[in-house]
Amino acid sequence: MYSLPTLLIAVITMVVGSMPEGLPASTSVVLAMGTRRLTKQHAIVKTLPAVETLGAVDIVNTDKTGTLTKNEMTVTDILTNHHAYTVSGVGYDAEGQVLNDDVQPVDWQDNHDLNWLVNIAGQTSDAAFHEENGQWILAGEPTDGALTALYHKLTGNEPEINEIESLPFDSAFRYSARLVDMDQDRVLLVKGAPQTLIHLVQAHGGDTSLDQWQSRLDTLTHQGKRVVALAYQPVASDETEIEPDQIGDGLVIVGMVGIIDPPRPEVAKAVQQLRFAGIQVKMITGDDPDTAAAIASQLHLAEVPKAITGPEINEMSDEELTDKIDTYTVFARTTPADKLRIVRAQQARGHVVSMTGDGVNDAPALKQADIGVAMGIKGTDVAKGSADMVLADDNFTTILTAVREGRHVFDNIRKTIRFLLPTSFAEGLIVVMSILLDQSLPLFPTQLLWINMVSALTIQFAFIFEPAENDIMARGPRDVKAGIMSKLDVVEVIYVSLLISGLGMLAYDTLVNHSITAAVGSTMTLNVVIFGKIFYLFNLRNNHPVISKYFFQNKMTFYIIGLLIVLQLGIIYLPFMQGIFHTTSVNFWYGWGIPIIAGIVVLVVTEIVKLFRLRWDDMHQSRMEK
Repeated sequence: MYSLPTLLIAVITMVVGSMPEGLPASTSVVLAMGTRRLTKQHAIVKTLPAVETLGAVDIVNTDKTGTLTKNEMTVTDILTNHHAYTVSGVGYDAEGQVLNDDVQPVDWQDNHDLNWLVNIAGQTSDAAFHEENGQWILAGEPTDGALTALYHKLTGNEPEINEIESLPFDSAFRYSARLVDMDQDRVLLVKGAPQTLIHLVQAHGGDTSLDQWQSRLDTLTHQGKRVVALAYQPVASDETEIEPDQIGDGLVIVGMVGIIDPPRPEVAKAVQQLRFAGIQVKMITGDDPDTAAAIASQLHLAEVPKAITGPEINEMSDEELTDKIDTYTVFARTTPADKLRIVRAQQARGHVVSMTGDGVNDAPALKQADIGVAMGIKGTDVAKGSADMVLADDNFTTILTAVREGRHVFDNIRKTIRFLLPTSFAEGLIVVMSILLDQSLPLFPTQLLWINMVSALTIQFAFIFEPAENDIMARGPRDVKAGIMSKLDVVEVIYVSLLISGLGMLAYDTLVNHSITAAVGSTMTLNVVIFGKIFYLFNLRNNHPVISKYFFQNKMTFYIIGLLIVLQLGIIYLPFMQGIFHTTSVNFWYGWGIPIIAGIVVLVVTEIVKLFRLRWDDMHQSRMEK
């Protein structure tokens, strides 16, 4: 029987041995390394836990303009009351002409509607361009940039604006207005969504034949083009204020322009990869639903993208929106309040949501999302402050990189936990079995501290450098409701703990029973635990057999193991280390041969279990697909 002091030491030893002291440190380092890798990929993560959350994202909400598209809006079409025209010239190029159906140049200055339209485009735009290194750089909103570029192409000049007052664009009423003096007349110039301006005219008793615009408008929107209507309204010469209630009384729609913002070529591939990874990409935009749906189709956001508008969302209760939220791929004509409701509805359905944004009005949705993603170049300080991650390059494909890294980080944290728990519990089991068998402790408390604080910390750092597995983006997002360890993982913890502790006890008892000194037996047991950890590490590295082409993929593993063996040589053969850790010099067979054999046994058993486990997973996946 143990005396009370000895029993107390044994219990303390058991507690020390069973605690994975290195887990917090290793988890923090894995997260920090993931953050560092993301920073190199232009994704700046503000909090360490956000890296891990990225791996669980199953919905990515994104804006259209500048994120999915190039943000180089160009006027390509002009509609007037009786004609349709095209505009030549690419991007912000200063060269361009108005062409008719026969692709012949049109003298726009002699055409009343075209003349008005071009001047309204220039007078209502707040955008400007400057040239840098032979390229035109836009300062202002992209839609305004397209209108300014149109005016500059056709006139060769910058617009001279004699502004009296302006009414800025507001997503609530979807138009802007400017009171100006033109040719000694005072007029109100209006720019906005076609349906809004048509409604304003009809609301004030205007020509109901304006419905004839609709079919021509649909043609452009189905081509993925944003359509902006341009109109003017005569006012009194002494008018100095814009009265919103009066806009539409005498309003004349002179035409509409079709603006194209082509999709980024790399986005389609990124969307395809995200969908393959089980992640839905949703478009939230202020554009017309037909325009947004056309772009969504080009990018293959869904087999048949279904769109809903902000006003339609406002007619739904929160419960109705939650029930139907998964039905829609495109959310058009949305306000900041709509974005917040969309994110909340998705979360209520159990989704882990990423939200991208760049403006002040995006801040509430960015804050609400599980992962808020702000644009680093065009994003406002408020948006960046509300986000969990900032894309330094404003590139949508960086989100794909971030999701992959998030899954990689979670994998490595999970491997670290699966490694530390059974190997730590094995040390505690050795003490428990010694107490139950009423025999001397094979391991001293200082040796357990060495195992936990030196060997475990050394070995587990190998997981920090473990590269992502090839199928990491094919597994689908992880279930956040599930624990970090599955039932099979718990079973693994139990049998690996019993295996390592049993081998250590068996080797110790065999040596002691053959008149080998307890010091040699204790040193050998220490090495059994260490080599059990080393060989178990190789089993956990990936889901492939240990002997495969991936064996040397992580070269840091071998450097770390080499360092650990050097440390083990020091603790066994250096006199001052022997005094601290109760070790002694041993020959190769007792000190190293038996531990290596024990480690091989651990590897063989765990590899056999891994094989059956992989086959079980494949069978389960096949059943799920059926």
